[in-house]
Formats: sequence, structure tokens, C-alpha cells
Amino acid sequence: MYIFGRTRIEFGHCTLVVSEGLAFAHHIDLRGLLSLMANLGCPKKILMLCGDYMEDLEAIVPFQALQAYGLSVDAVCPDKKCGDICRTVLYRVSPHQTFSEDRGHNFTLNATFDKIDVCSYDGLVIPGARAPEYLATYESVVEIAKHFARTGKPIASICHGSLILAAGGVLKGRTLTAFPTLGPVLVTAGANWVQPETMASCFVDGNLITGASYEGHAEYIGHFIKALGGTVTGFNKRILFLCGDYMEDYEIYVPFQSFQALGCHVDSISSKIKKGDRCYTAIHEFEGDQNFSEKNGHEFKITATFEDIDASSYDGLVIPGGRGPEYMALDQDVIKLVKYFMDARKPVASISYGQQILAAADVLKGKKCTAYPAAKLHVVLAGATWLEPHSMHRCFTDGNLVTGVAWPGHPQFIAQFMEVLGVKVCF
Repeated sequence: MYIFGRTRIEFGHCTLVVSEGLAFAHHIDLRGLLSLMANLGCPKKILMLCGDYMEDLEAIVPFQALQAYGLSVDAVCPDKKCGDICRTVLYRVSPHQTFSEDRGHNFTLNATFDKIDVCSYDGLVIPGARAPEYLATYESVVEIAKHFARTGKPIASICHGSLILAAGGVLKGRTLTAFPTLGPVLVTAGANWVQPETMASCFVDGNLITGASYEGHAEYIGHFIKALGGTVTGFNKRILFLCGDYMEDYEIYVPFQSFQALGCHVDSISSKIKKGDRCYTAIHEFEGDQNFSEKNGHEFKITATFEDIDASSYDGLVIPGGRGPEYMALDQDVIKLVKYFMDARKPVASISYGQQILAAADVLKGKKCTAYPAAKLHVVLAGATWLEPHSMHRCFTDGNLVTGVAWPGHPQFIAQFMEVLGVKVCF
């Protein structure tokens, strides 16, 4: 079932309406679909203020995570419409006096700025980096910030996002944190400044949730969920992420931080990289060619040493895609770990090229499975029933196994894995 644009689906007395720009593929039985619809109900609506050269992860992680939790998220940018892109940047720690900056993914807007009804939204998200510097000069953008401040609805602002709030004059007497260099201007705007101790620092003052950078997404998004009235059940799950150099940037960061934000214990391991060291990631982008382009992504920190973990203590396994899986599939320690999770019928979620590892582990026989199209050969030869990815959003659950085509389908990929794990968010 492929759903695009504004679509109405009816099963008896049950109706699902998919908002403009929300696109997903969800192949489950009728009971599973009705369960999804019941969880969605009338979802709360979130507005995200986007702009060119916003930080890549500070846009995509809340955008896709909140959708996975059952919220409706509209991403807009002044002077742009639904379907247009915003270019993003990624910030890197550098040996210089400030961070370095590189190009990130292209972020596709799913709503038109001039057509939104601000009063219909329940919360506001403002990503950081350089976009807020120029967005703060738009009166229409500043008025949106004023509306949310005036109504007391939850506002989540990270990194440089609070420049928009400062331009709206809504920070007088408010206590907040942000990217360290914003201290002087926010103090001048009347705020009580909290110097971030680390780049993961966050602060909550009433309806205002602020953070220093994407490194603090777990706490930042978690506070936003609570401010929206959300409650999480089943959050005591332990989830293991199988990592390697040049795994896809989004395909590790989005699910990892999404489950962190729910309160789950998440660990990342790599058979060749020790705890505290970092993996390189790759940015895979669909830019109109016959295949994706690749750029260097963020570095990702490994949280546990492969040899030290007890696989039996984890409830689920996630395998990101990218180029990492093609060489990880040669590692017999990796294969042994994957076999353990599949033989124990514990939840396993694999996306994009991650299925190359499943194929090498010989655990796909009789399974229904999708993947990035170029991985079809591996999946078919491994004995799986191939599900054609007519959309990059397609995901599928077969028993304990959740598979996805690529990162555009993260909202459904994460939502389906949550269902298999027994993790729920209710608003």
C-alpha cells in the first residue's frame, strides 16, 4: 500500500487520513493497520521552521522521530513550498577555535509556509546552525514564534534556533541554553543564560525546551514529548546497534536517538572499533541520478566494546545501511551475533544495505523482505521472498524481522520496530 499526498483510507468504520507530504509504505495485516490507526487517532500537529543551511541532524531526527511516535509534523520554510528542498549542513568538532561545516543531506519540505494555519499546531520545533540567523529577519517567522510563546504551547529550540525567539522578544525572564556562542545575544535579549557544560546540554523552562546541539537529542526530544502530554510504555528495552565505518549517517543517528529519547537503553558496537572511539558515516542522497551520491557524514561514537557485550541482555538489534554492511558481512563475529538474535526470535530491524549482513548470515530463508534495490540480489539468493521497493519509504514486518528500503521511510521503520518491541507512545 503506497500513500502519497492527502489520502483517505477506509476499512469499515475506521478511517485514516494522511496529511500533505506524509508518505509511507506499510505492509501489515488488517488488524495491524487498524492498530496503527487507533494509535494515530487525531494526531497532535507539530510545526518545524526550516531554512537553508540548518543543521542536518537537528532537522531530520525530530522530524522523523516525532512522526514515528504518531505525531503529524509539517516542515516549512518561507519563500518555499511543499516538495522544495532546504540544503543542510553538518557541524564537526575541529582543532580550530570553532567547528567546521560541510554539506549535509537535502531536506524535503512537506508543507507550504504560506498555506499553514499556525493556530492548528500543538508544538513548534526550531533546528539550529546558520538558518535561524536569516530566518530571524522574516517578520512572518518571528510572528510564529510569538504565537507559540503567547499561547504557552511547547517550543523546542536547539543550537542557534533561539535567535528567532530573541528576535520575537519572547525571551525576557526565560531561562535557556543554546550553542555556546549565543550567550551574549540571548542575555541582551533578556534571557537567563545557562552556559552548556557539554554539547549535549539541555534546559527546560515551562513550555520552552532548549538544547546546545544534536548531541543532546535524547533529552531534548524526550522533554518535548512530555511537554506535549506524551507518555511512553515499554521503554525499559535494551537495543543494540551494529555499526561500521561508512554506514549511512541518517540510518544510524535517527533510530539511535529516537529510541534514546523514549528512554530505551541503546548501545552501539563495532567489531573493529572500541568503546569511546568513533565510526565514520556516509551521507547518501538521491539527487536525480541512477544511484545515490555520497559525502562524508557525522562521526558516530561507539558506546560499548564488541567483545564485552552480553547479547542475551538485549531485547533487539538494529542494522543500519550504507556501505558498512558489505564488509561487515565478511566478519564471522558479526555473523554469529546476527544469527543469535534471529535464532532467538528477538526483534531485528535492518534497513537499506543492512540486509546484506542478514543474507550472509543465512537467516532470510522463508522470510518476506525488502531492501535498497541494489541489495535485491543478496536477498533473493539468500532465499527470501523479495518485496519490490516501489517507494524509498517502504517497510515491512515479518514476524520478528522489520526491513526497510532507505532512510526516507524511517517513520514507519521505527514505528514498526517499536510495535515488535512493545514500545508505545500515547498522547
